[in-house]
Amino acid sequence: MKKIGIFYGSSTGTTKSVAERIGTTLGISKEDVFDVANVSPSKLADYDVLLLGTSTWGSGELEDDWYDFIAGVEEMYLKDKTIALFGCGDENMSDTFCDGVGILYDRLQKTDAKFIGAFNTEGYEFSNSEAVKNGSAVGLLLDEVNKPSLSDKRIAEWSELLKSEF
Repeated sequence: MKKIGIFYGSSTGTTKSVAERIGTTLGISKEDVFDVANVSPSKLADYDVLLLGTSTWGSGELEDDWYDFIAGVEEMYLKDKTIALFGCGDENMSDTFCDGVGILYDRLQKTDAKFIGAFNTEGYEFSNSEAVKNGSAVGLLLDEVNKPSLSDKRIAEWSELLKSEF
């Protein structure tokens, strides 16, 4: 059985809540859910599957706590790791919706990790996102501001998708 760790950055607690809900849905112990502000990138070595989550701030920036953490991760060789991404955004920020997820995806390409969990964008309303590549989101995108009622359903669907790809 593959060991799964969830790593998130959260300024307001929204992405933390989503990370915990994903963990519950997948049966992941609370001890395997980490705030990147309080853990070293070396902790990734303890896991086979890495679920990485961020919110998007300002004009499409990564959540603040990720900057030092991701700089450390970029230096790692993760060929034997599988990564799935998730994040929170605001569809009213239509031209930068969940760009933080796209930034993580782009910056992690040089690690040689395998990416899973691409998710469809059906039912979303935004004009542009760095998290969309080749017509699909590179991970789970959520709008807890405008469409929180859709989040649990999307988390459940994404979790089932991940289970089929582990």
